[in-house]
Formats: sequence, structure tokens, C-alpha cells
Amino acid sequence: MRADGTRVRDLTPIMQALPYIMPRRYDAQNWASDMLDEDILKVYIRRKRREGRRVTHMSVLVAAYYKAALENPKINYFIMNRRIYKRNHFCFSFVLLKKRADGTPDETTLKVFLKPEDTVFTISSRVQEMIDRNSEAAHNNSTDKFANLAFAVSAFPRFIFWLVYHLDLHGLLPRRIIDLSPFHTSLFVTNLASINTNCIYHHCYEFGTTGVFICMGKPVRKPDALPGEKGRVMPLGVVMDERIATGIEYSRFFAAFSRNMRNPETLETRLDGLDAAAAGAPPVEIGEAVL
Repeated sequence: MRADGTRVRDLTPIMQALPYIMPRRYDAQNWASDMLDEDILKVYIRRKRREGRRVTHMSVLVAAYYKAALENPKINYFIMNRRIYKRNHFCFSFVLLKKRADGTPDETTLKVFLKPEDTVFTISSRVQEMIDRNSEAAHNNSTDKFANLAFAVSAFPRFIFWLVYHLDLHGLLPRRIIDLSPFHTSLFVTNLASINTNCIYHHCYEFGTTGVFICMGKPVRKPDALPGEKGRVMPLGVVMDERIATGIEYSRFFAAFSRNMRNPETLETRLDGLDAAAAGAPPVEIGEAVL
């Protein structure tokens, strides 16, 4: 048994065979496009901020994704060493753009763990806390420190990553290292809209357990907008590992995800659907905008 999941054994023959037919994650990648209604998102975000609650595009997207994943749990499966595992938690990774002391751009990667009782408000608050803690010029988070250690000696990197890869392959990688790794994640998100860039289709990493990668692109005019209309959409580039779920399961998941994005108010209570009067987080002070 792995530290981050349990092996799934009640599989159909074809699902058991897929990791052998396509042993590498890059063999099994499917690409898909989607478009979020930017007008719905903007109206919702502005209304919440007038109420004193901070939400962002990313927090709404992650909340909608997690709610859909709770309803369709196979989306949180992963493949390792040709075996399918059910992840025992849900987390997502994302890239934070910051500046070095000399003002040049720099990046770090953050990872956030979610719980079924979360709401769009608690997710937004947790993401903002992570951003605030890691926006300093120094590489001071646990992931950065681990990377700095690995590259401290010239002979180290190849050995360290070889060791981590093979421990992971055989289910022996400690949970502490798994929790540090942004590549061991349910979902990886990159927000290219925040740097005014079009969306791309980003590969799922072979290292780690990433099952789905979503890229948010800068908003554009609706392709079917009539002359004079101002409707806008946010394009998404989605890359997914087809081995973790069947086509119908992916279809049901993305139908639920799209429904959640069209109705962000449904993300304000517990994402597992349990009735809880106190599910909403207290108002969060509005700071610098993060798209």
C-alpha cells in the first residue's frame, strides 16, 4: 500500500490493460478545450467582493473541479508502475509568479490540500495565505528547500531524483516527500491569464502522479458573439490521463464541472453536498487582486 493511495482491484479487463498498453503518461494524454463564461465569473466575483468576500477565477475553478471530483471520484485516481490507485486525499498544485530581489521574474510551485467540507471561500482564503507566505524573493517554501538541497552538490541531482523515482515506482516514497512534491497531485493548474497569455495544452508530468492539467488563458470575445455584443469567455486547455477513467466517466465529470462553473453560487456551501449551516468562511479582507 502506498502512502498516498490504495490499489484499485475491481477494474474491468480493459482498464487493467490500459497501463500496459500505454505505460507512460505521455502515451495516454488526451487534449480537450473548454470555455468558461467570463461574464458570469466577473459578475459573481464582483458581487462577492462587495459583500466582503474574496474569490478569484482560480478559486472558483478549483472549487468547481473538486465538487465535480467528489461526485466522480475516479478522476482522482492515478497510475504508478502500471497499477491504478485511488488517491486518499485531494490536492492541487499551481505556479506562483514572484520577483527576485533584483526585480527579475521568478517562479515557485505551491500545493494546496482540500477537504470535503471546503467551500469556494475557504479555498480562496487558503490559496491567498499560501501566496502571501511565498511571495518573498527568497525561495523559502518546503518544495524550494528540497530542490535547493538536491542541487547543492553537482553529483546529487541525478542520484536524488533517481532514488525518489524508484522509491515512488515501488510504493516506498515517504508521505512527507509526496506532500512536498507538486508533481504528486490530483490537479495541476496554471493561470496564463494572469500574465495576459493565451492558454496552452500543458503535458501531465511523467514524474509523479498528476492526472489532469488545466491551463487558464486570457479572456477573449465569444466566438459566436453577434456584432455589437460584448460577451467574453476564458479558454481552458485541458490535458488528462485517459487511463484513470473511462470516456463516459470523464464526460460525466466535465458535465458536472461545467454546471458548477455556470452556477458558482453552488460552491458556497460544503462541496461534498452535506447540509451545514456554518459551511461558509468568515469574510476575508480584500487584498491585491489575483486572477
